[in-house]
Amino acid sequence: MSRNVGKLDQTIRYIVAIVLVVIAVIFSIWWLLIPAVILAFTASISFCGFYKIFGFNTCKYDSVDK
Repeated sequence: MSRNVGKLDQTIRYIVAIVLVVIAVIFSIWWLLIPAVILAFTASISFCGFYKIFGFNTCKYDSVDK
């Protein structure tokens, strides 16, 4: 699996995931934890399936298989 999520994109995904978790806890909207987990997971492995489908790549260096 080649990387297609860059550092800035990764940071934004982590921040949005944290915000979603906080909103879910404060307002008891528990289904928001699902996209939060997905964002955190895709950020941690630097790979996004949607990016692959649509041909996006925010990595600045050559994608190398892990």
